[in-house]
Amino acid sequence: MKKVIALVLIFFITTLAVNAQNISLIYINGSNNNNEKMKNWFMNGIEKKLHPSIIKKIKNEKKKNLTLNKYSINEKPVIFFWGDKSKTDLEFVERQLDFSNDFNALGSAIARTLIAKYMHDAIWVQKTHNMLPILDELNEMVKAEWQKGNKSVLMGYSAGNFVNYEYLFNKIPYINIEGIFKYLNVDNEVINYVLKNPRKNTCMSAIRYGNMGTVTTAGHLILDKNNQNLIKNYSKIDEVTEKYCAPEGAILGTIGFANPLILFYSDLGDPDYEINFYNKYLLKYMIENGMFKITANFKEDPLGFTTGDTLTYREIENLLGYKFENPTGFIYSKSYWSGRIFTVAHTSYWSGHRRFANMLSKTLYDGYKFQHDKDFQQKMLKKRNKVNKN
Repeated sequence: MKKVIALVLIFFITTLAVNAQNISLIYINGSNNNNEKMKNWFMNGIEKKLHPSIIKKIKNEKKKNLTLNKYSINEKPVIFFWGDKSKTDLEFVERQLDFSNDFNALGSAIARTLIAKYMHDAIWVQKTHNMLPILDELNEMVKAEWQKGNKSVLMGYSAGNFVNYEYLFNKIPYINIEGIFKYLNVDNEVINYVLKNPRKNTCMSAIRYGNMGTVTTAGHLILDKNNQNLIKNYSKIDEVTEKYCAPEGAILGTIGFANPLILFYSDLGDPDYEINFYNKYLLKYMIENGMFKITANFKEDPLGFTTGDTLTYREIENLLGYKFENPTGFIYSKSYWSGRIFTVAHTSYWSGHRRFANMLSKTLYDGYKFQHDKDFQQKMLKKRNKVNKN
């Protein structure tokens, strides 16, 4: 286990920006956290249980294995809470519930109540007009941490994983405007202007807020058809990028737990869904810039979905059709036994905080080692192939 934590810490060190001295863990709530009782459950669980266990795990190994004089993981967790924003909508739904006097209908009425209580927020937060203000608010928190000298790791619990994904897709500056314009067959007049007046990489939010275009619900990026308007807004895109995108290097990675993303975002597996074209370049950016995206679930958690097979850099390159330049980041997903029964496992990450801290360390270790230790990689690939055959 000492070796596990040592390698995790080495990964943190090698991916930190020179001007970022610390790491802030930003915890993002899930669904059914929209009343005061559940808000306190979420926040107290982080502040008193989960975060202290993670810090203790890292600190113990830090003293034994490495001298970390350039940075540390901040003792105080940063909590981003969006649950209260869905409260009004949920109250409206609850008022519409029909509790009939017919005894035979009582069962379905109870079922509707439970669905509204536990699933409403997960559906609510996916709607674009609800999600975008949440992402903007989270980005201000990330920028504030960056200005303090802190890199951020986004810790998404349950539906907080939707926020994790949407933040990466909308706020990370992975978009090369010249490349996107060529892909979308923009007029040569615009392309020529872009070639003569290059701008920095930008993000989806900047394209939207900079009035250059928007992403439709069908997953298409639609740009302004008026060439002069597009050129005018393109010329100002650097200022918009600074305002609405994450600063370069501000996000070290994301950690998802109790993760239902695959269930609710299953269209990410559809090759004809155009958003997946942009996801390829997001993935390329993350891996080439030392970012990680991991998922660590309890196996008994019915809403804890793994994100599929872990692929080597070469396998990802073959799948997506491009070559990585100096790949250092990784994506990894693993589930572990918690000893909880399935009916309570989804909310047991607080009570099982020590076990989860161990899981988190091992997942970071395995994910990094899978890409950089060939012997370990071959061992894991043999296990994967054996499972897939069965």
